[in-house]
Parts: sequence; structure tokens; C-alpha cells
Amino acid sequence: MTYSSSHNEQPHPAALPPFQTLLDSTNWASLTTACGTGEALPAALTLLTDADPVVRESALHDALGPVTHQNSIYEATVPVALYVAAILSHPAITAGDDNPDVETQSRPTLVQVLDWLGDTASDANDECVATGERFFDESFLDEYEEMRAFRDARPAIFSAVHPLLGHDDADVRHTALVTAIPLIEHPLLTQHQADLADHARRLLATSTDRHHRDRILDALKTWGHDTSGLENASDIAAREHYARLRAARASWDGNWTGGGYSDDPPF
Repeated sequence: MTYSSSHNEQPHPAALPPFQTLLDSTNWASLTTACGTGEALPAALTLLTDADPVVRESALHDALGPVTHQNSIYEATVPVALYVAAILSHPAITAGDDNPDVETQSRPTLVQVLDWLGDTASDANDECVATGERFFDESFLDEYEEMRAFRDARPAIFSAVHPLLGHDDADVRHTALVTAIPLIEHPLLTQHQADLADHARRLLATSTDRHHRDRILDALKTWGHDTSGLENASDIAAREHYARLRAARASWDGNWTGGGYSDDPPF
């Protein structure tokens, strides 16, 4: 986690600017990343829309890794997230990643950047804020300006993710849904809960992706929906497994924080 006493001057508009405008109008060298500054980011971000999927795959690491290292949010994270959201409809991204010269295909760029947006939004969600406030008091977001800036940018990011909820490809459609869930915690977006809940039920009726199903079921429960009729045998087994892990972790924490430890401490 990084903290900054300086203000991030990047605007967070309700409407998403064109990706080239975001690229050209941002003073990348003045923004912090995990590796220093964002001076190298424009070149990497530009390659995300290269016609060659192999080039795009390499650019994903260079463009996204430095701004979300170890689940932290940096000054450069918000403009990168806005840029990524702005290219979701770019022809090089939407065309898919089929390349006859590559024997093993990675996941499509569109799915990968959606995943990144969703993971980053989860790193700035209400639960993370509540945890931060428990440890650092209620001034947490005042101190962690980068996270607050990302949270302010959620409506602009959601505006680009929302159309993909109806995408023809199920993987894109489902990933967009998982990405949208932490975004709609923003007060201006909570009215989308009912629509996302409908999409969630359709996903649960068809998808076998464990990550997607876990995220969707957790969201529905958070929104007050009864999920008992939506779970399959795999969901129940996973839920029971997670419960055992939580119990083991609680027991482990108790051994180490309760004034002593077990005969065989888990080094």
C-alpha cells in the first residue's frame, strides 16, 4: 500500500474521454508507480491496441503491472484504468486474439483487461475501505488519496464496462459482470444492482467457472438475495471448503494472538 501527501491532479470525469486524449493529456512522468514514475507507461499503453496479439500480451505486463503491484493503488493507476476502459471498444481489442502463428493462445486481451479492471476495483472496494478504517481510523481515504481517486473514477469506468454485459461471447459477458460488481458500489451506480442480479442468475445457470461463480454468489448475498436455489453441488462444496479454511485460519490466529501458541506452531 502506498500513501501520498500530494494531490493527484488527474480529472475523473463522469463521461469517459477518448483513449488518445487520456494518453496525450496525462503527465505520466509526474505520477508514481510501484517502479518509480509512469514515464514508460505511454509506450506500453499504446501497444495494448497493437494489431498483433503477441505484442498486446507483452504490453499487458508492462502497462498494468507497475500500477497495481501487490494489490496497491498508485497515482498512475487511475489514468491507466481510465485508458484501459476507453479501449474496451477498440477494434484491435474486440476482434479477438486468434493468431495462426501462435500454437497456444492466451486469454483474449479484452477478457484480460476486464479482469484487471475488476481486480483493481476490488482492491478499492467498500470492504477494503472498512478494513483500512479499522487499522488507520476514519481518515484512511484522506491519507490514501490514490484509492479515493480510483473510487471516484468508478462511474467513468463502468460506462465502458456496462455495454459488454450483453456481449455475444460468454467469457467476455461473464467477466464484464464480475468486473461491474465492485464498480457499482459507487453511490451513483447502485441502481444497477437489479440489472446485474438478473445477469448473475443467467451466469449461474450456465457457467462452471469457479472464480466467476464465487464472485457472483457473494455479490447476490451482499445484495440480500437468497442464493440457496442457485447453488449447485460444486458451489456447496466450495462454500464448505472455504468455511473450513476460515475456521483453520481463525484457530491459527487464536494460537498466535491469544497469549500463547500451539505445541507445533505453523512456521
